[in-house]
Amino acid sequence: MNREEVISILSTNEILPANKFGQNFLCDEDIIDRILEVSGITEEDKVIEIGPGIGALTGKISEMGTDLTAVEIDHKLASFLKEDLPSVNIIRSDYLKLTDYGEKDYSCAISNIPYYVMTPIIIKLITDLKNSRKMTFMIEEEAFRRIDAPVNSKQYGPLSIMCSLYGDIKKEFSVPRECFYPMPHTTSAVITLTRKDSGIYPDNGFYDLLVKCFSQRRKKLINNCPLVKEPLIGMGKDPDRVRAEDLKPSEYAVIYGKIRDLML
Repeated sequence: MNREEVISILSTNEILPANKFGQNFLCDEDIIDRILEVSGITEEDKVIEIGPGIGALTGKISEMGTDLTAVEIDHKLASFLKEDLPSVNIIRSDYLKLTDYGEKDYSCAISNIPYYVMTPIIIKLITDLKNSRKMTFMIEEEAFRRIDAPVNSKQYGPLSIMCSLYGDIKKEFSVPRECFYPMPHTTSAVITLTRKDSGIYPDNGFYDLLVKCFSQRRKKLINNCPLVKEPLIGMGKDPDRVRAEDLKPSEYAVIYGKIRDLML
C-alpha cells in the first residue's frame, strides 16, 4: 500500500486522520514487508492486531491465511475494514476496555502504537496474552529507551521490567517519517519482544507491585511498598538502603513470588 493508495482510500471513504487517536497510516510496501518478516508470523499463528488503521499490515497477514483479529477504535475505519477484509475478525472497540476476547489463544500480537497509549497497550498485551510467543510493535524511536532501559537509569521502571521479563527485547529497524501519511513529527522504530521463560510471568499483580514500588522514586523502596521488606532481607539486601531502581527485573520476580506465596 503506497501513499497514493492510502490517500485514495481515505478520500473515497471520507476518512480524516484523527489526531486524538494518533493516526498516521503506513504507506511504504518495503517497510510493511520488513515488519512482517521480523514478526515471524506464520499461517499457523493466531494473531491480534491493535490499531489496524486502513489495513496495510492487516491485508498482508490475512493473505497468509492466518487467523487474525484486528481491534480498531475508530468506527469509520472499523466499518471500512469489515467490508474490505471480510476474512478478518474486526472488533470495533478501545482495546484497553476489551475483556473476554479469547486472549489466551493468541500466539502473536502486532501493533503500530501511538505514544500516548504505548505503555497501557503493551502492559495489557503482556498481561492478557499469557500464551503468546512474540510481539511486534511500531513505536516512536525515542520511546524505545523506556522499554529497553537498564537498571539505575532514569527510564528504568515498570514498563521496562515487564518487557524484560516477558522476553528478549530487540530494536529491529527505524522507520522514517516519510513512510507515513500524514507524516508524524518523529522517527519510528519497529521492535520485537520474543517470549522467554523467566520463572514468574509478569501478570497484573506483578505490574501493580511495580507501580507501587516506583510510585516515588526518591524514596526508599520499603516506604513505597512495605510488603517488600521481608523478601529483601531474605535476599540479603538492606531494606533501608534499597530504592526501586536498584533492583534487577529478576529480583523483582523473586520478590513477587515470595509475596504471592505469603498471600495464598
